[in-house]
Amino acid sequence: MPRFVVGESRAQATLFPERIEDYIDDDNSVRVIEAFVDALDLKQLGFHGIIPKVTGRPAYHPSTMLKLYIYGYLNRIQSSRRLERETGRNIELMWLLGRLRPDFKTIANFRRSNGGSIRKVCTQFVGICRKLDLFSQALVAIDGSKFKASNNRDKNFTPAKLKRRVEEIEKSIERYFSRLDRMDNEESTAESSSEKLKDKITSLKAEVERLKALELEILAAPDKQISMIDPDARSMRSRGTGIVGYNVQTAVDVERHLIVTHEVTNQSNDRDFLTKMGLRARVEMGVDNLEVIADRGYYKSQEIKASEDAGLITYVPKSHTSNNKARGLFDKDDFRYLPDTDEYRCPAGEHLPKRTTMQENGKIMYRYWSSNCRSCRLKSQCTSGKERRVSRWEHEDVLDRMERRLARDPEKMRIRCQTVEHPFGTLKCWMGATHFQMRTLEHVSTEMSLHVLAYNMKRVMNILGTAALIEAITALFLLHIARLAAAYRPLGAF
Repeated sequence: MPRFVVGESRAQATLFPERIEDYIDDDNSVRVIEAFVDALDLKQLGFHGIIPKVTGRPAYHPSTMLKLYIYGYLNRIQSSRRLERETGRNIELMWLLGRLRPDFKTIANFRRSNGGSIRKVCTQFVGICRKLDLFSQALVAIDGSKFKASNNRDKNFTPAKLKRRVEEIEKSIERYFSRLDRMDNEESTAESSSEKLKDKITSLKAEVERLKALELEILAAPDKQISMIDPDARSMRSRGTGIVGYNVQTAVDVERHLIVTHEVTNQSNDRDFLTKMGLRARVEMGVDNLEVIADRGYYKSQEIKASEDAGLITYVPKSHTSNNKARGLFDKDDFRYLPDTDEYRCPAGEHLPKRTTMQENGKIMYRYWSSNCRSCRLKSQCTSGKERRVSRWEHEDVLDRMERRLARDPEKMRIRCQTVEHPFGTLKCWMGATHFQMRTLEHVSTEMSLHVLAYNMKRVMNILGTAALIEAITALFLLHIARLAAAYRPLGAF
């Protein structure tokens, strides 16, 4: 076959290099994994099996299993069975594990029983990023995204969904009874068809009884919802459609798009996570003053107040819950607050003094209205009631300050979109259509930590280069050892 590259015969004997080291380039990512895991104090992180038992079969060292999982998530291999196959055919894993080949059960058990320690490993790498000054800007974007759980929508029940399911089954039973009546009037109908219909009716009646028994469990649940496969997964709205899964919260550095901190939750909305994620990001980045950007899904007055009290500088656009503007009426933004006199001025120029104080959803609210509304020429554009009443929260000056900050710097919301959407898109692409493979909130959090660790590690390798990252990790490890030696040096030693 002239003019083509020709391969060798499969029957040709081949002498491979004597060292498996010759197959791994100096800038291969497995060298980063090796340096990172070897620099960790796995005993301090709480990994099981650091001190082996004197009886029974020798176990694999936790560092071996951790290297295997980090490699797997870096290369989109999350399944324990697939990882087992890769250990026998993947030259990189042969180098990384020293040709060890743990079975899939051992691999799966390591991830299941060391969840808390694996999550700490993810935090350790964020600490390395901080020491390498990769968080140069004290600015993060916070967002949440819905990830699918290993729980089908048909295996998730709410009272409304259960009611619809029972109604559908009862209609099917009625159709089958109608067919039976028609078949009884037709002498030529085979008896076997009649028996099949009766069996279907019996099975459907049994399903109705099962669903009615399940209704008691649903009503007893705190959130009136139950998932049959993954008990912690919840039905959530995502992009106009519903999925059964988890809401993953992240705080992402705006300069290098590194995930500073994350949390997996089964709460369907984001309103309660602004302060929590902001404070965690501030701790991980090691800064005193932190700016936090979030979308309008995080707009909750109590959370914004708590963030300001904690020293966070927040940028959250206001969520509009009133439909007055859609009805052609004046919105609350059309009324100007006058702090000197503690009253509002309406579009017609009338002043609305404070009339009453009330408590609403745990907040102290003030009500303002004018006695001249009935004779106002703009009343038809303002309200259909007797007078237009304006409510104000006792700490609404906090919200006003945040709106002024956002008005001075509108680019913050564009930065948010460019920052936080990228990691979510990348992670979902790596995870594939199934998303989470593990079940329950604890194990899903472990799986998400491995994804975040792999994402951050790949980002830093792209930013610094593999060789530079290995050198930095090694230097930090040696510095840590030197500090420990100095701390435990006996008195009088030189």
